[in-house]
Amino acid sequence: MRRPLSVFLSASLSVLALSGCRREEIQTYTVKKEPAATPVASAPVAPNADAAMRNTAVTTAEGPGLNWTTPAHWKPGPEKAMRKATFLIPGVNGAPGAELAVTAFPGDVGGPLANVNRWRGQLSLPPLAEGDLTAALNHLDVGPLHLDYVELAAAGSPPARRVLGALVPHAGATWFFKLDGPDAVVAQEKPAFLAFLQSLRPAN
Repeated sequence: MRRPLSVFLSASLSVLALSGCRREEIQTYTVKKEPAATPVASAPVAPNADAAMRNTAVTTAEGPGLNWTTPAHWKPGPEKAMRKATFLIPGVNGAPGAELAVTAFPGDVGGPLANVNRWRGQLSLPPLAEGDLTAALNHLDVGPLHLDYVELAAAGSPPARRVLGALVPHAGATWFFKLDGPDAVVAQEKPAFLAFLQSLRPAN
């Protein structure tokens, strides 16, 4: 005997209702808002790093340092081991430029002859004899400082190199200022190099 259609529909609706009741309830969670992170203060930036480098007091391990003023077109170079400072002098039309290295070591570091011959060796020049040193050195008195500088050139194969090197005894140490680079660039920078040496003064 066939059941009435109404009974079949009623049973179907009951199954659907039970199925709906068995659905998992949606659970909600309340997540507390993380507190805003405190911004990390950045280190203050020097207003003019170039200007600071151009008028710098440097201290040796043995005593007070020196102050100087550099020409505006000399740019501070990267820090390097054993150096107090480095300055870069650009070349012309993208050509290689020159570099000024500033170092300082306790004592006389072997004396003027040994250091001049060290620079000569870097240019593949023969060493000087003791009797030839006086003629090779140029002396400058800058305030309380008494310094000597030498000019060396090596023709050789291109590019020819030139070195202007100064030795400055000060406070139990010897400071070295060596301008090294292509012959034409260093020769052109000689007046600026001498003006730089004239600006040297003991740091307060």
